[in-house]
Amino acid sequence: MINLPVFPIVIPALAAIIMMFMPKRVQLQRVMALGALVITAIVSLFLVHTVSTEGIQTLNLGNWQAPFGITLVSDMLSALLVTTSTLLTLFIVWFAVHYFSDSYEGNYLYISMLFLLVGVNGAFTTGDIFNLFVFFEVFLMSSYVLIVLGGRGVQLRESIKYLLVNIIASALFVMSVALLYGVTGTLNLADLAMKIPLVDNPDVITVIGVLFVIVFGMKGALVPLHYWLPGAYVVAPTPILAMFGALLTKVGVYSILRTYTLLFDGNGEFLQTFLMVLAVLTIFIGMTGAIAYNDVKLIIIYNIMIAVGVILYGISVNTQTSLEGSLYYLIHDMIIKAVLFMLVGMMIGITKSGQLRDMGGLITRFPLFGWTFFLAALSLAGIPPLSGFFGKLLIVSGGMDEGELFGPLLVLLSSLFVLYSVMKIFLNGFWGEAKREYDGPLVPYTKRLIVPVFLLLIIAVAYGFGAEAIHPYITQAIEPLVNPEIYIDAVIKE
Repeated sequence: MINLPVFPIVIPALAAIIMMFMPKRVQLQRVMALGALVITAIVSLFLVHTVSTEGIQTLNLGNWQAPFGITLVSDMLSALLVTTSTLLTLFIVWFAVHYFSDSYEGNYLYISMLFLLVGVNGAFTTGDIFNLFVFFEVFLMSSYVLIVLGGRGVQLRESIKYLLVNIIASALFVMSVALLYGVTGTLNLADLAMKIPLVDNPDVITVIGVLFVIVFGMKGALVPLHYWLPGAYVVAPTPILAMFGALLTKVGVYSILRTYTLLFDGNGEFLQTFLMVLAVLTIFIGMTGAIAYNDVKLIIIYNIMIAVGVILYGISVNTQTSLEGSLYYLIHDMIIKAVLFMLVGMMIGITKSGQLRDMGGLITRFPLFGWTFFLAALSLAGIPPLSGFFGKLLIVSGGMDEGELFGPLLVLLSSLFVLYSVMKIFLNGFWGEAKREYDGPLVPYTKRLIVPVFLLLIIAVAYGFGAEAIHPYITQAIEPLVNPEIYIDAVIKE
C-alpha cells in the first residue's frame, strides 16, 4: 500500500479536526479519540509488518519525486517508533478518561493529545529536514495547550519558561536548516546524505552538525540544555506528564539518531566526542537529581535524563551493537516512563501529596497497585530479563568493543542509581505506616485507573521476555543507520 506511511498522521489529525467542532461534547470526544487511536494502532502494526516483509515504504506527496517534493519515509526505525507512540497515547488517553473531570476534558484535552501525536508521528516519518521542523512545531503547539491545562499559577509560570526555551530552539532550528540548505542546496534527508560528503569544507558541516545537536539537545533535555525540564514537567497533570515524559524528549533523541548517523557521521571525531561528553554529563546530572529529591514526580523526571544520556551514549559510539542497544532502550524507556508517571500520579491522587514523607502503607490497601509499581521499577532499573536490561547490555557491549571503559561503567553505575531512586519510592510510599485512611471512593478510583497502566506494563514485560523475537526488527531498523545507502536507494529512485 503506497500511501501507508501517511495514515498514522492523517487518522488522528482528521479525528482531532472533527472533534474541534464539538469541544463540549465530552463523551463523544472520548469515544472518537479512543476509536481513532485504536485504528491508528492497527494501521501502525500493519505498517511494521509491511516494512518487515517489503522493505522501506516511501510516499512522495503531490507526486513530486524526491528530492524535489515532500517525502514520507517509513523504514523499520520510523515504523517501530510510530507504533510505540500510538500505543502509548492510546493507553494514556484511556487513563485520562478516568483521571480528569469533565471541566478538564472540555478544554480541548483530547484534541490537543491527538494533535501532539500527529506531530510526533510526523517527526518520526518525514524524510525532509524542514518538515521535521514543521512537525516539531505541531506537537509543541499542542504541548503549550496541555501544559497549562488547569490554569494554576505555577503552571502558567513554568509554561512561560517552557515556551521561551522552545521558541529559541525553534529559531535556532530554522537557522540551522537555512545554513544546511545554503551549503548543499537540498533539504531531503537522503539527498543530503549524498551531497554532504561532496562539500569542500568539512568544518562547515561539523559546525552545522553541532548546531543541530544543540537544537535537538534542547528538545531532548541534554545537559546543559536541560534546565527547563524539571520545573515544566512537574507542574503538568499526570496524563499530560506521562505523554511528555514518554514522547517529547524522545523525539529529540530520535532526531539526533537520524541526523547524526545519516548526515554527520563522516565529519571527523569532534562531533562524536561532543555527543559522548553531553551523554556523560546528562547521565551524571540525572543520577544526582534522581537520588536528591523526595518528590515522586521529580525522581522519575530526572530518570528521564538518565535514560536520554544512556541512549545518546549508544548513539555516540555508533556501532551496529550500540545503535541496536540505543533503539531497544529507547522503546523500552518510552513505555516504562509512561507507566511510572501514571503510577506516581495515582500515588499523588490517593495521598494528596507528591512528597514521600506524606506517603506510606499503600500496599496494604492497594496490593495490585503496589506490586505493579514494583515490577515497573525493576524494569526501569534494567533487572534481567525485563526490558531495561537488554538495551543497556548492548550499549555497554558496543562501548567496550570500541575500547571504551568509562562510558560502559557509567551506564552500569546509572542502573544502581535508578534502582535506588525508584526503590526509595516503593519502600517509602507503599510500606511503612499509612498517613491517612485510604478507603471510600479511592478504591473504585484506583481500580479504574490501574487497568490501562497494568496492561501497558504487561506490554513492557513482554517486550523484555520477547527480546529474541523483537531482535530481527531492531536489526532491520538499524541497518539503514549503519549503511545509509539502504535509506538513500529507497528514497532516491533513479
